Amino acid sequence: MAQPGSILRRALRLPVHLYDLGAARLLGHRFLLLTHRGRRSGRLYRTMLEVVEWNPEKREATVMSGFGPDANWRLNVLAGGAVEVQIGALRFEPRVRSPEREEAVTVVADYERRNRLAGPLVRAVLSRLAGFRYDGSAAARYRLIEALPLMAFSPRDGDGG
Repeated sequence: MAQPGSILRRALRLPVHLYDLGAARLLGHRFLLLTHRGRRSGRLYRTMLEVVEWNPEKREATVMSGFGPDANWRLNVLAGGAVEVQIGALRFEPRVRSPEREEAVTVVADYERRNRLAGPLVRAVLSRLAGFRYDGSAAARYRLIEALPLMAFSPRDGDGG
């Protein structure tokens, strides 16, 4: 039987094909495709990430590291390996930041509000990924962002068209 993480990884790879076909606009701002350089290998990797918040004014996409703080894509980005982000019709070299705790908790709460009909499923998936029963409470959100940190990507000045 496949592990839950491997099933999720395969599911998140499906939208990559839309990007490869030039049809990324169909996904809107729901997913982004991150190209990053391996911190040890120097090899280029592409990772599909769900966007938990899109800020159109800043053109900033915030994602959650669903496989924790030691996810390879996250460690590569933190080591300076963020090469390109594609989201909807935008393609840019990203500026990267880690939201502060309070901002991250607010982002998660807003995500839950926007997706309240899928709330039980969202909480079940987050529980599985975080390794504890996530109930959507304020205290659980603080614990969640420690287990599954957020990262935000926006175009470097003058980039992204």
